[in-house]
Amino acid sequence: MAGTAAGPRRFAGRLAVEKEHVGLDALRVEDAGGQPQQRMDVAIVHETLANGLGAASVPFIGCESSGQVGVLPAPKGTSWFVPTSPAEAQALAYYKSADGIGLLAPSGWYCQGVSGSGGYALYLSPHPIDRTLTDWKGFEGPAIQVNHITAENSGRCQIAEIMARVFPAYRALARRVWEGIDAPLPSRPYPHDTLTYRSQTIVEFKTPARTEGLGTYESWLGESDIPTAGVAILAGDPPDLVLLSVRLPRDLAPLTPVIVDFVERDSTASTIDHQLSTIDTSGHASGCEAPLLF
Repeated sequence: MAGTAAGPRRFAGRLAVEKEHVGLDALRVEDAGGQPQQRMDVAIVHETLANGLGAASVPFIGCESSGQVGVLPAPKGTSWFVPTSPAEAQALAYYKSADGIGLLAPSGWYCQGVSGSGGYALYLSPHPIDRTLTDWKGFEGPAIQVNHITAENSGRCQIAEIMARVFPAYRALARRVWEGIDAPLPSRPYPHDTLTYRSQTIVEFKTPARTEGLGTYESWLGESDIPTAGVAILAGDPPDLVLLSVRLPRDLAPLTPVIVDFVERDSTASTIDHQLSTIDTSGHASGCEAPLLF
């Protein structure tokens, strides 16, 4: 687990702003070179505080990432303010990978970013993560994984499968992407999952213990005695898929909705609801056979 990162960045619509630059009367956001920038993030902080949600400081933890270009060093930074309660903040940290994925998670955990042809991901665990071990089979206990699966290369096939399962408004698009693939396209949610729709592009889920579902899809979070909760989000044009799976021990379980909400606020789903026609479905069969699993 590594420590700390560059300038402030917005993630999940819940602003994380460097501690020394937060103020109610005049907020300033600096880039990595220390230069102030005009950003909509400042307005979000004002709105958050005006709504009485409050903000609290959490540690920043940088996570190295490995992938096709080798190992990228962990970013560095300082404590960040996030819109959450002081009580919750005491148990949380803001983790950010060298690939740019960031999220709230329990403090003191280990993290590892990974990337591949279908996107990039961030893993977190209370135990050291060493995916180089020949007998490593993934996470059997508490863990968090967030995938950003891109609509390019093999990633579009996984996106099509999830669209067909849980995003009814996108099933026609999923079928177009799937044309020419010699395998059936799933058409229903996983039978044991419980789904809660926040919009036509955001669906929260709960996968029971020891069952297959969204919580274990394309994931190193295998079946476990601990249930998995999370959210699937379509965002962008063409739509990428953000898939968050959270599996916390019982004493930390109250943090799950905080973590899920943090990720949901990054969604730009409303911008793609009526922009489904531009995805490139040519050559879609190429590279769809191999699972991501980064």
